[in-house]
Amino acid sequence: MVIGEQQITDIENVLKSALRKKFQNYKPEPAAMPFHTRLLGQDRLALFSFIHSLNTSFGTSIFEPVAVALASSRFLKAETQVDAGTQISELALYEIQKIMDNLTAAYEKPNKLDEIEILRNVCQSGKMRKVKLTKVDVALKDRDGCLHFFDIKTAKPNKGGFKEFKRTLLEWVACLLADNPEANINTYIAIPYNPYDPKPYSRWTMAGMLDLENELKVAEEFWNFLGGENTFNILLDCFERVGIELRSEIDEYFSRFSPLKS
Repeated sequence: MVIGEQQITDIENVLKSALRKKFQNYKPEPAAMPFHTRLLGQDRLALFSFIHSLNTSFGTSIFEPVAVALASSRFLKAETQVDAGTQISELALYEIQKIMDNLTAAYEKPNKLDEIEILRNVCQSGKMRKVKLTKVDVALKDRDGCLHFFDIKTAKPNKGGFKEFKRTLLEWVACLLADNPEANINTYIAIPYNPYDPKPYSRWTMAGMLDLENELKVAEEFWNFLGGENTFNILLDCFERVGIELRSEIDEYFSRFSPLKS
């Protein structure tokens, strides 16, 4: 399915709104950096600070709403910041810990399909424990009723964080199955772009913890899954067009930090 003109318009409106809102609300941190300022200039430091701040909010302000705009025509339901549930059985928590221990010690290799069935078998066994889990960044329901939950991460996540990422994916499964043992559920880590391009994304750091085939989608894999073939390239074009359209607004904003304006 090709992305429609209305979707492209919606995506570009998301980008414009997010950037303009950032300009209106952003206040540079009052950090004195006299050496950097004299060497590089206040305007360049302001740009660096703004980009750093934008990066930290890119997921919620841009990637998540763009993902929903893309998926809306291919999936029955597309939402952001969804609760996976509120309870997990004690036996499911035990199995999650056992899976984590075996992966950490390299006794087993990750196999998401097997892990889901292990949790399905115990999802309502034993006492139910109330839990407060990480929210699902993007939650989709396809036309066959299958659910797809995504945790969107930065392009270069910390290697040590993959244990917690894996636990989150398993907890989402256990929580959903506690409410509906027959649910068809997939949970993923999504990396929005490949910082190593044109080289392949360095997946080896995750291989011992994540099932790379069934738990990870990087760059084109992620965006094309949401919107169909060639979505990633269409999306890059949207970003470029918005950047060109808002160039004068961007330049005007950063001109405030020019020495001539001080």
